[in-house]
Formats: sequence, C-alpha cells, structure tokens
Amino acid sequence: MNIHEFQAKQILQKYGIPCSRFDVISTLEELEKLRLNSAVLKVQIHAGGRGKAGGVKIAHTPQEIREAAKELLGKRIINEQTGYSGMVAHQLLVTPPIDICKEYYLGIVIDRQLAQGVLIASQEGGMDIEKLAQESPENVLTLPIPTDGFFRSYHLLRISKFMGWHKTPLEEQGHAIVKSLVKAFFETDALLLEINPLAATSDQKLLALDAKLTIDDNALYRQDEIKSYFDPHQMVEAEALAHQHELAYVSLEGNIGCMVNGAGLAMATMDIIHHYGGAPANFLDVGGGASKEKVAMGFKIILSDPKVQAVLINIFGGIMDCDVLANGIVEAASELEIKVPLVVRMEGTNVEKGRDTLQKSGLPIIIADDLSDAARKIMNAIK
Repeated sequence: MNIHEFQAKQILQKYGIPCSRFDVISTLEELEKLRLNSAVLKVQIHAGGRGKAGGVKIAHTPQEIREAAKELLGKRIINEQTGYSGMVAHQLLVTPPIDICKEYYLGIVIDRQLAQGVLIASQEGGMDIEKLAQESPENVLTLPIPTDGFFRSYHLLRISKFMGWHKTPLEEQGHAIVKSLVKAFFETDALLLEINPLAATSDQKLLALDAKLTIDDNALYRQDEIKSYFDPHQMVEAEALAHQHELAYVSLEGNIGCMVNGAGLAMATMDIIHHYGGAPANFLDVGGGASKEKVAMGFKIILSDPKVQAVLINIFGGIMDCDVLANGIVEAASELEIKVPLVVRMEGTNVEKGRDTLQKSGLPIIIADDLSDAARKIMNAIK
C-alpha cells in the first residue's frame, strides 16, 4: 500500500528525522489561514514525477500562491506512474521555500535476491534513482543492512565518506538519519522508504524535503495507523471497490473481463487470451475460497467497465467445491442480469456437478472444456 508524501513525512518525524515545515490543504479557505508570502505547492497523489507533470508550483507572492493552489486542486496528473487514467489531486502539501546547498538521496528497499533490506545512497538527490544507477552506477552506494537491523560504526563511516559528510557538520546528522531510517523501515513493514531529496541547507542542516513509503499489504493487519491512511481517491473506482471487498483487481485496457480464483491462474488466463488475439479488460483474483458474495461483487466490478464485451470465468476447484462455485456463478449472474457473453471454464473437485449446475441454470452460459477452448469461445462470442 502506498501513502501520501505528507503521511510519510509524519512517520519520519516520529522517528526523529527532520523534515521541512509543511501544511496540507484541500480547500482555498484552508490556504488563506496559512498567511504565507511565498511557498512551494505539491499535489498529493500516489505517484512520482509530479514536477514534470505540472504538479509542483513555486509561488513568490500571496496572489501567486492562491493562483497555484487554484490550478493544482482537482488537477489530474498523468504520467508513466499514474497510468493512462491519471490521478486527481484532492490535497496539496504547502511548504516554505528552503535555501538548498546540496541534494542527496537516501532510500531502503527489499532486495529479493539477498532476501534482506538494502540501503541505497547517492550524492545526486532529486533524480530518478533507477536511471542514475543505470547510467552512473559509481554514484550510487548499495549497502545490505545486517539481519539484526543495525548498522555498525564502520558502515556509518563508509556511508558518510561516500556522501561527502565525513568530518563536516553533516556527519553526525547523517548518521542519526540513517539509523532512524532503518528503524522506521523495519518497524513499519515497509517495502520501500526513501527520502529524495535529503537536502543540506545553507545553515548546515539536513532536511527531508520529500518522502515515499510503500507498505507490505500482508503486514497491514499489524499497522493499524498506516492502514487508516488508505486513500480510495488514488485508485479508479472499480479498484477501490475491489480493495474494500478484499479482491485483487487491476483495471486494464482490453474488452474481455476476467474472473479467476488464484493469481497464477489469472496470469495464465490473460496470457492465453492474448495468444488467441484478445485483450483482457482486467486482472481479477477472487481468491481460493471464493464465496457467492465475492463472485457477485467480482461480476459487479467487471461489468462496471463499459469496455467489457464478454466475461471469461476460469475456476479451479481445489479449496472450493466446483458445484458450490457454480451455484454462486448462477445466482450472481441471475441477480445482475448479465447481458454480455459469459464463458466458464471449470476444473477440480466435483467439476461434473458444477458443469451440470451451469447447464441446467437456463442462463446463456457457454461452458468450455479447457483453457484453450475457453479462449477460443470467448473470442468467437465477441465476434
């Protein structure tokens, strides 16, 4: 789960990491109460690259601040990270300008190959760290974090020398920030925690000017405060509804709705649709223990997409009985009055009973023998 920049900064501050002063507004009336003469205004959306997309404004007078806020509130930001539909800014982070002498990058990610957290540091902050690592790897330090979650003094010395902090007023501050960042990363169950940029000011202070935090969804049960930060406005309506009902759903650009129980099976289903010349409209995994209610909600979410011209259901009855799932499909399809072709491929426990239930339903359900047959039938149904 992603959270907003201002929420990430609030968490950093709890761990003693100094951040630039900021306020968050959602209306022009809230802005007026701040009484600022100059400010930097940043849209709060779950995506980077906001500046390049016109989501960051620097204003030098109260009038410019108001005009910038009026432009940014409600602005739809579209870039590679937001996807083609973009994200609308409902909140702005407003902060006084900072006299910056130097920008650095500090971040921590999970390295899947090492199976541990890795600190990433660079003297070139404010840049796309992936691009920097590819084009100038010598300017990026990657340092695995010990399994006990604590850097030793020699680790900190290596970091401060690499960052150019050694024997400067920034060294002690840098060490404290690194240690706090590591602590915050592990205690929040983060997948990614970064400060970009970490700025050195004219008075020799280090400040986090921007922050990003991504939490492991599987750990949210023990992160109640962070879980409450979920912002449904950062998703398309269908994805927000799916999240609410604990369904794994991602909207895509095709015209064939897909409902599958199991993420791997869902990926295989989308692959075979592509193989036969089609394009999936979504990824939807209702889970191994799909109930009638989840199946019905899955239908509702799929059919809310006006691009969908047919629906393919691919079920493997391992945990769930195929006959139970078939009854759920029939009831949900009857209640929702589905008007597009519906193809069902089913395998597993009590599959014959399940297919018999579908055939006797009286609904125009097309039953497929296997996955290839399902893909061919869904393509023929559209044609």
